[in-house]
Amino acid sequence: FSCNLSDLLCSFLGLLYQEYRDKSTREEIETRRLQDSQTDPEETSPSEETASEAEPTSTIENKAPPQINLLRNSNSRFNLWQDLPEVQSSGVLSILQPDEIKLQEAMFELVTSEASYYKSLNLLVSHFMENERLKKILHQSEAHILFSNVLDVMAVSERFLLDLEQRVEENIVISDVCDIVYQHTVNHFSVYITYVSNQTYQERAYKQLLQDKPAFREVISQLELDPKCKGLSFSSFLILPFQRITRLKLLVQNILKKVEEKSDRESTALDAHKELETVVKACNEGVRKMSRTEQMISIQKKLEFKIKSVPIISHSRWLLKQGELQQMNGPKTSRTLRTKKLFREIYLFLFNDLLVICRQIPGDKYQVFDSAPRGLLRVEELEDQGQSLANVFILRLLENADDREASYMLKASSQSEMKRWMISLAPNRRTKFVSFTSRLVDCPQIQCVHPYVAQQPDELSLELADVLNILDKTDDGWIFGERLHDQERGWFPSSMGEEILNPKIRAQNLKECFRVHKSDDSQRRKLGSRNRQ
Repeated sequence: FSCNLSDLLCSFLGLLYQEYRDKSTREEIETRRLQDSQTDPEETSPSEETASEAEPTSTIENKAPPQINLLRNSNSRFNLWQDLPEVQSSGVLSILQPDEIKLQEAMFELVTSEASYYKSLNLLVSHFMENERLKKILHQSEAHILFSNVLDVMAVSERFLLDLEQRVEENIVISDVCDIVYQHTVNHFSVYITYVSNQTYQERAYKQLLQDKPAFREVISQLELDPKCKGLSFSSFLILPFQRITRLKLLVQNILKKVEEKSDRESTALDAHKELETVVKACNEGVRKMSRTEQMISIQKKLEFKIKSVPIISHSRWLLKQGELQQMNGPKTSRTLRTKKLFREIYLFLFNDLLVICRQIPGDKYQVFDSAPRGLLRVEELEDQGQSLANVFILRLLENADDREASYMLKASSQSEMKRWMISLAPNRRTKFVSFTSRLVDCPQIQCVHPYVAQQPDELSLELADVLNILDKTDDGWIFGERLHDQERGWFPSSMGEEILNPKIRAQNLKECFRVHKSDDSQRRKLGSRNRQ
């Protein structure tokens, strides 16, 4: 390019990363809705196809180049590769095949979104972190917890963006970007793990500062009102690095779905995706590790053992689910005696490798009267047993604390709570719908149209435009799903999503999912069966 691409990107974008990301995902949702309503998805025009669902088109020549705009409305401030003046005047749009134009757009989006992200990071540093009033209010240690290593993250983003810009400037038709993504992920992106792992401390410090320091609260409110922030909160800037590293993986997936199969570009995209997945997993583990350790210490303090004591705290143990259930009292013959209470309360702590069964006692304590390894648990649902036995299931401990088999008849407060307990207690139990390990079975799917933050350990946080396979659902509005792009499983309210009704779109989603993960045959075998809870 003859002009300076940095200036061009800045003038093109005009969007902070939060705005860019939100508009992009919402347009993806709308496009998927349009596709889903098509009677024949194969007839979908190129302008209606998105990153996630685009069926590879044939090499039939089109006289007019396809308009693959992520946001095709008059208010859009997005600009596409094909909108660049140099591209428009070069004539390449009449030469390139539609598939190649889509690939160019996917690569260009990765570049422009990084520019938008860098702009938001720069605002976090210059507008908030370096504000003189804020510096005077915050102790050095408080500032360190609040902003962590954001300067390192920004420096890495700047270096990454410069390399991406240089690649785009080399030729109007972008050769590749995934090789650059790979190099930076391997050599520089560890700064993201450091930043994201600090997230729990960061959130806690921010809440404490708002509560304890009125001056801090006042300055932050004033800074947020500045037009530069476009109505966005300070906290939305703090979580940018975690959002970006996750989104970057999805952008590489987007490119991967469009490159030629068995090509060098596919190989590079697969390598970049694999490295990004490693960083994202490390980020997730970093966040979980601290909160899990604190939680285990808290639980340990509340337990009193009526049986032989079991050490609760372990580096490899974490809580999956806890809560109260009703236990059936006495032998079956006593069920009809109205003088005897049919059920009594018990409390369960379910860890990834252990179940502890308790009764709540005064002083916010729990007396443990039984336990079993999680791998030795079996569950069985009771059906058509009448209203008094609605939402009742049998929990079998193949080997309990006394080294013998034990059974408990347990009643949950609702159908969803019963199913959630059953799936958590016995994760390998077959669910209502077949998972996507089998390509022959058409599994129900849903796309997220409202973001959701998990409230319990067995729930799944959702981002806009996530696509999930529905593994189970309840009559009272809950879905147990498995997200396609990372195979994470969990429960979420059905109101957060819209079911994908078109079987051809569902099949295409699965096809793309398998392609993304095809570099790891063992992972393909695990798709749909791995439980990351």
